[in-house]
Amino acid sequence: MAASMALIMGVPHLPLAQPRNVVGGQTLSALVGVLVGLFGDSLWLGALAGGLALGAMMAARMPHSPAAATAVLGVSVDTNVGFVALALLAAVVLVVVGLAGNRLNGAEYPRYFW
Repeated sequence: MAASMALIMGVPHLPLAQPRNVVGGQTLSALVGVLVGLFGDSLWLGALAGGLALGAMMAARMPHSPAAATAVLGVSVDTNVGFVALALLAAVVLVVVGLAGNRLNGAEYPRYFW
């Protein structure tokens, strides 16, 4: 999530920093991680989850590369639905903070919501 915030505040004009990509990418990656985690919690499965999450984000047209780390974490959690919901909530909070922070800095954010 820290890398997501760095994109939102540091380069708010990039497509990777837009709300659709942040919220959608983080949520989709958390879901992929949890699904891969059903097969175990090894480092190899974590790497697989990260790669699958990047592919899923590209297919859904909401790439957000920092979210691959969320997929890796999703492999090792025990609370499946809770983790996905928490990733969604955290991403929404990041976007809201980004809206306020960028307005204070005079930056145009977001360029688009969805």
